Amino acid sequence: MNTSYFHISTIDSVAILVLNTIEEKVNTLNEAMMEEFTLFLDRFESNPDWKGAVLISGKEDNFIAGADIEMFNTRESANELEALSQAGHAIFNRIESLKKPMVVAVHGSCMGGGLELSMACHYRIASTHPSTRFALPEVKLGILPGTGGTQRLPRLIGIQKSLPIMLTGKNVFSRQAKRMGLVDELIHKDALQTAGIAAVHRLSKKSFKRTDKRSFAEKILEATPLGRAIIFSQARKQTAKQTRGNYPAPEGIIDAVEFGYKKGFYAGLKEESRLFGKLGASSESRALVQLFFGMNNAKKIPQPEHIQPTQVIGVLGAGLMGSGIADESINQGGYSVILKDRDLESAVRGEKNVWKELDKKANKRIITSFERDRLMSQLTSTESYASLAHADVVIEAVFEDLDLKHQVLKEVEDVVSDRCIFATNTSSIPITDIAKVSSRPEQVIGMHYFSPVQKMPLLELITTPETASWVTSTAFQIGVKQGKTVIVVNDGPGFYTTRILAPYMNEALLLLEEGASIEFLEGTMKDFGYPVGPMVLFDEVGMDVGAHVGDVMAPLFNARGGRSSKKASELVEAGFLGRKNGNGLYRYEKGKKKTVNQSIYAHFGSSSRSKPDPETAQLRMGLMMVNEAVYCLQEDVLLSPTDGDLGAILGLGFPPFTGGPFRYIDQKGADWVHDTLLRFSEQFGPRFKPAPLLADYARSGRSFHPDK
Repeated sequence: MNTSYFHISTIDSVAILVLNTIEEKVNTLNEAMMEEFTLFLDRFESNPDWKGAVLISGKEDNFIAGADIEMFNTRESANELEALSQAGHAIFNRIESLKKPMVVAVHGSCMGGGLELSMACHYRIASTHPSTRFALPEVKLGILPGTGGTQRLPRLIGIQKSLPIMLTGKNVFSRQAKRMGLVDELIHKDALQTAGIAAVHRLSKKSFKRTDKRSFAEKILEATPLGRAIIFSQARKQTAKQTRGNYPAPEGIIDAVEFGYKKGFYAGLKEESRLFGKLGASSESRALVQLFFGMNNAKKIPQPEHIQPTQVIGVLGAGLMGSGIADESINQGGYSVILKDRDLESAVRGEKNVWKELDKKANKRIITSFERDRLMSQLTSTESYASLAHADVVIEAVFEDLDLKHQVLKEVEDVVSDRCIFATNTSSIPITDIAKVSSRPEQVIGMHYFSPVQKMPLLELITTPETASWVTSTAFQIGVKQGKTVIVVNDGPGFYTTRILAPYMNEALLLLEEGASIEFLEGTMKDFGYPVGPMVLFDEVGMDVGAHVGDVMAPLFNARGGRSSKKASELVEAGFLGRKNGNGLYRYEKGKKKTVNQSIYAHFGSSSRSKPDPETAQLRMGLMMVNEAVYCLQEDVLLSPTDGDLGAILGLGFPPFTGGPFRYIDQKGADWVHDTLLRFSEQFGPRFKPAPLLADYARSGRSFHPDK
C-alpha cells in the first residue's frame, strides 16, 4: 500500500513502514504526514496479523530532517504553537503506549522531531554509516524540542548527557549514540530492515530491558532532588555566561527538564508545550527561523543547467586556509584534491593538517579508520604546477599580495585545460584586478572562505562583469557540496563581508585610542550578541592582515569622510601580530589562559583607561557595520538583503538573534537607525553619515523584508 508519505508492506508478520515523502529530497514531519501516520496506527492496533512494526526511511542518507519549519509561518501566536506541540505529544505518547513493539531503523540524519519520534518507539537501531547522526537542533531556531524531547532524552541517557545535546544542538553520531544508550543496536545500513524485523520478533516474545549507560557518579548526582538542583544550577550559570541574556531558548530548555523531574513526565510535557509556544512567538525565534529559511534557499544553485562536472580540485597554498579547503573538499565534497605549495615539505605539512582532522574523527568514532584512509587517498601533495594539469578547478589560497596572485594565476593557466576555473580566495583584493593578467578572465572568480574553514559555514562567491554564468554555477555547487552556505556578491574593494567588517574594526581601534580598555570593548560587543568581540577577532585574524585590509579599504571610506586609524600598522611594526606569534591585544602562552597585553597600551596613550557608555560604544561599532551593509545593497555589491543577513551572521558573527543587519533595521525601524547615525555623525564625525538608501527607507517607512 502506498500513500503520499508511506509505503506499507508486510514481511514475516511485521508491518514495514517506509517513510518517503514524495517529490522531496528529505523527510520532514508535517501535519499531513502525521495524519497518515495516525491512520496507520489505527490499522496497526486493530490488525492481529501484525506482531509489530519497523519504521524505516526510503531516502538516501536521511531518516527525518526534523519538523517542517513552514508550519511556523502559519502560526504566529504562542497559543497556536503550543497547540501544535500538544498535537505532537498525543501521537508520540500513543506510539509509546502501543501494546505491540514499534522498532525504528535509522540511516542518515535523524534530527529534531525525527529523534523525538524515535525516542517514543520501543527499540532503536542505527546504521554505522558516517551519515547517520542524531540531534535536537531546535535551540538554533530559538525554541526547544517540542514533541517530548526535553522529557524523553534525559530519562533515556541522563540529565548530564542530555542537556549539552539540547543546549547546543550538536550532532551525536551512531557509535556515540550507542555508547550513551540513545541507540540500542548498530548494524550495516543494508541490514537495517532485517535487523528491525528480528528485533520485533524478540520484543514480541520478551520485553526489552534497556541498560542504564550512565556512570556511577552520574547516577548518584541525578538520583536526588539536591543533586539535580546542583546540575540545573551549574547549567544555568554556564548558559548565562554563553548567551549573555540574548537567547531565551537555552534557559527554557533547562526549565522544561527541571519541571518534568519535579512534577512528573506528563506535567513536564505540558510545560514543554507552554514554553515551546512562548519561545516560538519570540522575536529571537522569528529571526532565527527566517535565517534558517535563508540558509536553505542559499543551497539552491543558480542556473544549475550550466554546471560543469567537477572531479579534481587543485588547491594552491597548504597553510591553514589551503589545507582547510582541501579537507572540506575531500571530506564533505567527495572531490579528489591536489594540494600544492612552493616546496614539497610545505605541501606535506598541509597534508598532515588534513590527516589530523580526519584522525580526530576516527578517534571519536565518527568515521572508521578505513573511511579516514579512503578519504586521505583522495589527497595528493605536490610542489609542481604540472600536477594540476587535469584539475577542473584551481582554488588559490596564497598570501594577500596582488603581484603574487598574478604570478600564480599565469603559472596555473600555463598548465591547466582551457575549461579550468581559477578561483581566488582573497578577502579584500578586487577580483577584476586579479583577473587582469588572465588569458580567460571569464573563468576567474572569487571564492572567499573564512577561517577556520572546517568550522565557518559561509562561502562568499565574488563575480566580475566578465565572470561566465557556468563558472558561477559550478563554483556555487562546489561550495554547497563542501557543506557551505553560499552567497554571490559583485566585485569591489572588500566585496561584502570584508567591506562591512573593516569599519566595525576601525571603530574599535578608534575607541581604544579614545581610552576604552581591551576588556571593555571585547565584553561590550559580546553583550551586544557577537560570539567574539573585536579585540579577540584582531588577534585571531592577525594584526598584519587587519592592517593590510585597513589600507585597502581606507580610500573608499575616507572619500566619504571616514577617519581611518593607523594603529594596526603601528602595532605590526612593533611586533604585535596576534595569536600567530603569541603577542597581540592579548598575550598567548602555551598552557595558560590568554591575558590582556598591558604593554600594548603604550601605543594608545597610557595604561589608564576610561569606560565609555556601553550602549553608545556598542552602537558606534555595530551601526558602522549595519550602515555599510546598506551601502553595499545600494551599490549592487549585494544582490539581496537576505544575502546580506546571511553573510554578516555566518561570516562575521553579527548577532544571529537579530536576523542580520537588514532584519535588525526592520526590527528597530529604519527611522531609528537613520536618526541614531545622524546623531553620531554630528557627535563623532561624518563617517557615521547614513547611507542614502537608508534615508529613503526611513522617509518612506519601508522594510527590507516587508513580507516577514
